Amino acid sequence: MMDNLKINIVIAGRNYPLSVRNTKEEEGMRKAALAINNLISKYEQNYAVSDKQDVLAMCALQFASKLEIASLQKETDSTETINKLKELTNMVDSHLK
Repeated sequence: MMDNLKINIVIAGRNYPLSVRNTKEEEGMRKAALAINNLISKYEQNYAVSDKQDVLAMCALQFASKLEIASLQKETDSTETINKLKELTNMVDSHLK
């Protein structure tokens, strides 16, 4: 069994030592931290936010809402696909009778 990799991630100027299972997980963590730090910079430049807690809360909301919106869209797309498949099945069935 491979030992976990120890990495250090910096978010909003604070260090967070983490353990990851492999280099893919490390890459994902580093990309996520970069995205968070970029969003923090954007919020700090565009809004009068003085508290890092508020900025981090806004970042969390943005990332979480993107996941939820994507999930809802996926459900809608799946429902539409199922309905179209049912329509096609009914059309094929009616032509076979």
